Formats: sequence, structure tokens, C-alpha cells
Amino acid sequence: MPFDRTVKIAPSILSADFADFGREIRAVEDQGADWIHVDVMDGHFVPNLTFGPPAVKAFRKHVKTVMDVHLMIAPVDPYIEAYAEAGADILTAHVEAGAHTHRTLQAIRAAGMKAGVALNPGTPAQAIEHLLDLTDLVCVMTVNPGFGGQKFIDMTSKVRTLRQMIGDRPVHIEIDGGVDPTTAPLVVDAGADVLVAGSAVFRGGSVENPAPYGENIRAIRTAATTLAA
Repeated sequence: MPFDRTVKIAPSILSADFADFGREIRAVEDQGADWIHVDVMDGHFVPNLTFGPPAVKAFRKHVKTVMDVHLMIAPVDPYIEAYAEAGADILTAHVEAGAHTHRTLQAIRAAGMKAGVALNPGTPAQAIEHLLDLTDLVCVMTVNPGFGGQKFIDMTSKVRTLRQMIGDRPVHIEIDGGVDPTTAPLVVDAGADVLVAGSAVFRGGSVENPAPYGENIRAIRTAATTLAA
């Protein structure tokens, strides 16, 4: 995974057809997705349940790009090895999920994955200032985590602060929540380079008719790269 700051679109399979994940993953990749984003929820840290390590391992067989696994669970540390074995390329934990995020990020890297740290909307950028040297990705939540399809919460000032804090470190800034062609340029202009999009990518298409996935991905990318330029 060579580092660069070009805009990457990471469809969240939380918005895919749950009965056909393999073909859905292949369809969005064929239509231009850069990464595949997998939202793991535990019904405790967030009010929803989604995927465990066996499901992520099953997804891995279909992902040709980057599998970006976002843990919305607490605690995190007991499950790091399981998600490494499942094939995650990037594993992101919430700074709010435990008291020892420094240790968590070390463990993620030791398990052979890129380490991400996520911030809920109410958590300031400064909460991770002393973690950046152990971090490969900062995920800025622009909704309160737990469900797809929520309205975008403007976190552009937080993104600008993070971009300044990161400096020349090879750290991605990812936006998760409410990303579409209207909001994408706002966050890219502020310094983000990875855009997670669920309903905005999967809307209007299917595995039998994947062309709308490509149209949606291109619309987000074009808006982000032209309006933010």
C-alpha cells in the first residue's frame, strides 16, 4: 500500500445487498472503487450489530483492492489478531473505545496491519495529537456511528486542524458519514483524501445493473477533485 494523497473512494458494504456481498464487492471494485470499507459494530459501543471476523474473512476472498476495516467495538484489543487473520489491510479503532489507544495502535501494527484511529463528532482533533506517529489513518466521523444513511455533520474545521497536525507524516485522513457529491469537496478541500460512501455509491444499482455504482463513484470523485481544487 504505497502512500499518496490522491482522493480514494471507499464504498461501505453496509449499504450493499447483504445476501450477495461477494458480487457486490466485485461490482463496486470493477466500477472504480479504490478501497472497500467494512463497518464492524458490536451493539455495545454503537447501537447496531454487523460483522465479525468470519464474515470479514469471507469478504477478503473477493476484495482485490484494500480492505479497510473500521471497528466500532469496545474493547478492541482482544479482537486485533482475529481481524488480522481475517485479512484486514487497515484496522481502525475508536479513540473513545478504550483508555489505552497507544497500546491498541501498537498491537495493530505488530499484527501486520496499517493502524487507524477514529474520532466521533464530539471528540476534538487534539485527542489524538500524541498518537499520530503510530497512526496510518485518521477516520473523522461525520455522523454519529451506528447506522448508514445519516445526515452529514460538518467537521471541516476538525479536518483542517488534523491536516495541520499531521504535517508531512504519511497519514491518511478518512471521512466516514454522509459523503456525497455535495459534501465531498468540502472535506477534500479541508485536507481529507479517503471518502467512505455507502448509500451514495450503492443507490440505484445492483449486481445485475452495476453501472450506477460507477456513475455514483465518478460523481463523488469528480466533485471532490474539481470543486476542491
